[in-house]
Amino acid sequence: MSDLKTPAAPKAPFIKGSGPLGTDTTGVLVAEPKGRTGASRILLGRDAIMIYALLVVVIGACLLIPRFASPVTVGFLLLDVIPILLIAMPMTLVIITGEIDLSVASTAGLTSAVIGVLWAGGGMDIGVVLLIGILVGVVAGAFNGFLIAVVGLPSLAVTIGTLALFRGLALVVIGDNAVANFPPELTAFFTSKIGSTGIPVVMVGVLVVVLAFGVVLHLTPFGRGLYALGYSTEAASFVGIKVARSKFWLYVATGGVSALAGVFWTLRYSSARSDNASGLELAVIAAVLLGGVSIFGGKGSIPGVVAGVLLIGTINYALRLGRVSDVVLIIVTGTLLIASVVGPSIFESVKQWNHHRRIRRSLPHP
Repeated sequence: MSDLKTPAAPKAPFIKGSGPLGTDTTGVLVAEPKGRTGASRILLGRDAIMIYALLVVVIGACLLIPRFASPVTVGFLLLDVIPILLIAMPMTLVIITGEIDLSVASTAGLTSAVIGVLWAGGGMDIGVVLLIGILVGVVAGAFNGFLIAVVGLPSLAVTIGTLALFRGLALVVIGDNAVANFPPELTAFFTSKIGSTGIPVVMVGVLVVVLAFGVVLHLTPFGRGLYALGYSTEAASFVGIKVARSKFWLYVATGGVSALAGVFWTLRYSSARSDNASGLELAVIAAVLLGGVSIFGGKGSIPGVVAGVLLIGTINYALRLGRVSDVVLIIVTGTLLIASVVGPSIFESVKQWNHHRRIRRSLPHP
């Protein structure tokens, strides 16, 4: 008898996925793709790529644009991105759940109008005026949340409607007037810098807001539940996540933080107007999507969004220093918004196509 054994047939690789019982669409068993792990996941992930892109843009602007590498530039650039960065935090959570809020800039404008009218009326402490303005934003967010989470209306339709409604209410409240006689010491504080660094003092408060949303999203059961909502509301409900309650409080948070952005906008420019923060929602959504949050929900992170906000802010400020017109800046923002939506889809399609092609080449031919 020979000791030779009959060689075993090659094992067919396996994948969850594209066809029935772990086959692809042709019925062939294929290998399951492996994601990045360990250091490669950190160094080559979407967040890291955004940070690398930000560094490249900053270095390029410092080398090519006069006066960019200075504390003055740092100060004005950060002051410009603060309202976008603030609103982007709750917007990240909202989009991760598969929803959206287009009324954030109008909420900030309504807050500004209410603050201006209450202060111009006299007799009220500025602290009370600002608190009432923030409460107005919270109520506006609760109104959105009620219509979307409780009534069940689509968020896109609701927030397009409230975008116009809140802006119209701001015009009714303050008209075409502008209130500019806010306390000088308060407006000076909102533009003051930390020593000679050029970093605004209010960035400390903004970082607190960023860290708070980062902890909620990445380190709490509530935040993990938001990813589940983005993948499937039915599955999330099945595992015990209170879908309506979660969405409602997200819109309340979005309204409150949008009001904070309205307060900052008003006191930075020392001007309360009905058209304050107009068009800000485009920059916020572009930054959130560019930072890696999927418009379809279920994917995204706070570090990536922070990098996205700073990247768009740096590009816009660099172009402005280069005396590029505001029309071009809007075109750049719109282009980045489209690229942030289309780019990941194309990348994933190419990645899957290459993976299946490699697998088919590795399979034995009949």
